[in-house]
Formats: sequence, C-alpha cells, structure tokens
Amino acid sequence: MRKVLISGLLLAVASSANPAQALDPSGTPVVVTPLASRTTTASGQPITLPRKNVQVLVSTYDIAPGATLPVHRHPFPRYAYVEAGTLKVTNVETGDSNTYKTGDFIIEMIGQWHQATNMGDGPVKLLVIDQVEEGAKNTELRQ
Repeated sequence: MRKVLISGLLLAVASSANPAQALDPSGTPVVVTPLASRTTTASGQPITLPRKNVQVLVSTYDIAPGATLPVHRHPFPRYAYVEAGTLKVTNVETGDSNTYKTGDFIIEMIGQWHQATNMGDGPVKLLVIDQVEEGAKNTELRQ
C-alpha cells in the first residue's frame, strides 16, 4: 500500500511539474502550448494594468489585404494573437516597426501613436483582448 501511495505521489509531482502534459478529469491528455511570456509592450514599456474596476474585452478583427488602420493609441493594455496573415505595426513617434505573422502574440504599446498595415494577400485575423477601466474605450484616433 505504501509503494502505491508513494508511486501516486511521484506521478502527481511529475505531471504537475510539466503543465504542457496535464490531464483532464477523464484521463485524456491536454496539450498546453505556451504562446508568450512578457513583462513589456512591443515598444519596451512595462505592462501596467488599470487602477480601478478592470473590465476585460475580447474581440476579433478581420483586416482586409492591403488595408492600413488609422494612426491610433491605446490608453490601456491590449493583447492580440495573430490567427492568420501578416501585420506590420509602426510606432509613428519613433519610426520603429514590428512585423507579426500567424501564431505571433502582440503586446501593444500603451499611449504611443502607431498604425498597422496588412502586408499579405489574405486577411489578417486577430483575437484581441483589452484590459480597461470599466466602460472605457481602448482606442483613440489621432486627429
């Protein structure tokens, strides 16, 4: 009995040490693929969260081939996962740009003017997550 208990504990420790091979309650393997782990935005700023009443907004974006979004900025954190396509994001304040492709994770710059262009022949598809103060918008267009 003691050997069974020790074996069970060792198995539990081994499986919890590698979250990529966790098990669901039915015993079926669940594969977890880490996509990103960062502490700064695309422009190197520390990620800061809203101070009160945080609201999480989740949306999808479909950006047509050749389309360029207007110059804009985000007052709160915005995260995006590129589901399809190639997107070039340019910080218009510094001129620096990054190109993101299918499977990339973007932590957008906060409070800095930027724009994005679909660089491919097909649509860019994004899954976007915003963390805002409740009721606030997270995109401000430059006038």
